[in-house]
Amino acid sequence: MAKQMDYQTLREIFTRFQNSEPEPKGELNHTNAYTLVVAVALSAQATDAGVNKATEKLFQIADTPDKMLALGEEGVIEHIKTIGLYRQKAKNVIKTARILVEQYGSEVPNSRAALESLPGVGRKTANVVLNMWWGHPAQAVDTHIFRVGNRSGICPGKDVVAVERAIEDHIPVDFQHHAHHWLILHGRYICVARKPKCKACHINDLCQFEEKTE
Repeated sequence: MAKQMDYQTLREIFTRFQNSEPEPKGELNHTNAYTLVVAVALSAQATDAGVNKATEKLFQIADTPDKMLALGEEGVIEHIKTIGLYRQKAKNVIKTARILVEQYGSEVPNSRAALESLPGVGRKTANVVLNMWWGHPAQAVDTHIFRVGNRSGICPGKDVVAVERAIEDHIPVDFQHHAHHWLILHGRYICVARKPKCKACHINDLCQFEEKTE
């Protein structure tokens, strides 16, 4: 694990990220807060591209909790069976829809605790929704961010909560809103797991990773 970078180095890194991609976006397709919750929950152990393909028709007919309940578990399965763990995910989608209808007036709550209480919605999903839909500076740490954070020294930590805290504690506040998107995209396309593309990396000179590839 690399050591935590100092403030000035972090400011330079995120300035470069911002210059390269001023308005980074999540890659999961959605039309409202509810479809974002469903899409992120479905993305566990699945690719964004795979989820987008599965939800394209699903969200056309069920973009609210009420419509999802009307579709039913078997109807959800028909749309998402190309995604891993689809049976359990379909159960969770229907359970979540029922809770939203019965307890929240069919609206998605905007608190982390309420979101995390929904079936299949963990801390990462809650943080994605809070960040992408309501603009909260919540940090959704996935495997990409965990890898990049620990390799580079941007936000090292022994687990995802520690990495999340490192982002919140150390990354300059004016970069907090987009921080997790920049880190996810960097991990997905440049700082990949097996053979990072260090030659193409625009923070190569600031990164602490000792085994840089040529």
